Amino acid sequence: MTLSADIKRLERYFLPKDFTVTTWDALEPYFKTLLEKEINSKEDLNEWLKDISEVEAAVSEDACWRQIKMTCDTTDKKLEEAFAYFCMEIQPKLQPYADKLNRKLIQCPFTDELDKDKFFTYLRSVRKSIDLFREENIPIQAELSVMQQQYGVIAGKMTVEVNGQEYTLQQASKFLENEDRALREEVYRKINERRLQDKQAMHDLYTQLIERRDKIGINAGFKNYRDYKFLELGRFDYTKADCYEFHESVKLHVLPLVARINEKKKEKLGLDALRPWDTEAEPAGIKPLHPFEGGRELLAKTEKCFEELNPFFAACLRKMDELKHFDLDSRKGKAPGGYNCPLTESGAPFIFMNAAGQMGDVTTMVHEGGHAVHSFLSHGLELSAFKEYPMEIAEVASMAMELFSMDHWEAFFDNAVDLKRAKEHQLERVITIFPWIATIDKFQHWVYENPAHTIEERTDKWLEILNEFSTHTIDFSGLEAYRKIGWQRQLHLFEVPFYYIEYGIAQLGAIGLWMQYKLNPERAINNYIKALSLGGTKTLPELYAAAELKFDFSPAHIQVLMDFVKEEMEKL
Repeated sequence: MTLSADIKRLERYFLPKDFTVTTWDALEPYFKTLLEKEINSKEDLNEWLKDISEVEAAVSEDACWRQIKMTCDTTDKKLEEAFAYFCMEIQPKLQPYADKLNRKLIQCPFTDELDKDKFFTYLRSVRKSIDLFREENIPIQAELSVMQQQYGVIAGKMTVEVNGQEYTLQQASKFLENEDRALREEVYRKINERRLQDKQAMHDLYTQLIERRDKIGINAGFKNYRDYKFLELGRFDYTKADCYEFHESVKLHVLPLVARINEKKKEKLGLDALRPWDTEAEPAGIKPLHPFEGGRELLAKTEKCFEELNPFFAACLRKMDELKHFDLDSRKGKAPGGYNCPLTESGAPFIFMNAAGQMGDVTTMVHEGGHAVHSFLSHGLELSAFKEYPMEIAEVASMAMELFSMDHWEAFFDNAVDLKRAKEHQLERVITIFPWIATIDKFQHWVYENPAHTIEERTDKWLEILNEFSTHTIDFSGLEAYRKIGWQRQLHLFEVPFYYIEYGIAQLGAIGLWMQYKLNPERAINNYIKALSLGGTKTLPELYAAAELKFDFSPAHIQVLMDFVKEEMEKL
């Protein structure tokens, strides 16, 4: 396969070249034309699908840019209003048309003539959308789109003062790697005290989101929002029972490894008790890893690392840089977190993050870089819908890139000792993230099965689940107030409900690819490229099979993968 990052903006044949989404009145005629268009042959149907795809790409990209601009500056009211306008005035009016177009497709006599292999997942998804569509849910969904962004607005204002200087919480977290234990504790407490100031606002926002989401599920004929959301997310290939099996596998095969990591850390630091402000620290005299200075250097070093791995991966980043599709540095007024936003029409995605010069930022950058490569690889697929791949494979793209890239982290660390520390940090994170994923996922199952719960019941349940996936190797005594709101730092709960177990499923796939990479790097990279190039045109088990992976989260499979990671850590 010849790969090129010289991505071209999609040509327009149906929409005017200079058309931009401004108002619904300007957009609606194109939907009317699509709805009224006669389809008299399979060829007509294919042309019609391409026209729909073109409109979807233009509308999706417009919505994405509104969100990108707003998250880059949460203080600019105009940007917030532009995003809200799309959510409240355009999206709701678009949905009934989308439903009518879906029905027109399914009822068309030529649909049966479409290539079964190529169109299976797309038509399955269309039928699912028809089943879920309810007119009465449109205003609720519009309201939710706006409300969910309030999380970023609240969190974006959170800052603390350290040594007389103001820092965002992301920037301040670098002090948790400092060798000065007293400073670490001071900063840990300041960050959590700052979160406490907004705990009620977060509770209230979450309560309102749950209420509206529950209503959507009930309106669509489901017992609860969880059952509705599983179908909406296209979880055709696993069930809630599989999620529960994943939770149990984590308890069985991951928690013992986490306990060992924490015990080793306690010994290394020479402590009687490991406290939460110690988990990222090094012994006195060892400075925190400082892999880069500022976003420009982070990008340059990531490009160098990707070049060693596969020149195409680096070319993708260079193309994005040429288009100014990066906002990497943390600053006040910027929404928290990091993301890669696919831009369906222009092709090259946008990477947003909050870098503060830490090791964790390197992981975030190569992670989002993996997502970006996925966007490039699937851009050539003929319909926008074919590029809508399941999150369980999307996160394999990013998490496998974290592991592949470790062999080339010399770009960030010029001495063997720091490189070893960085790899240890990464492998510890690969393991320690599993209990947190299980905690967040199990919490969401409970939240939406019990939507009328009180804040007190929510807090009690959160602590119960948190303790269930805890090794008790970290001493949290006296910090109960902070632990009670630990869930509030997870933006997925607010912005993308039920999107979290994907990270766990994908981490298993990523470890599987890394096992391949250790045996034969070229073959592993080729399998990675082959699977990602399929976009969403195959089922999840088929996408995993294309990468020569098993779609399996049984305890036995998880044990094999955990044993492998443990061996790799011991080699370091």
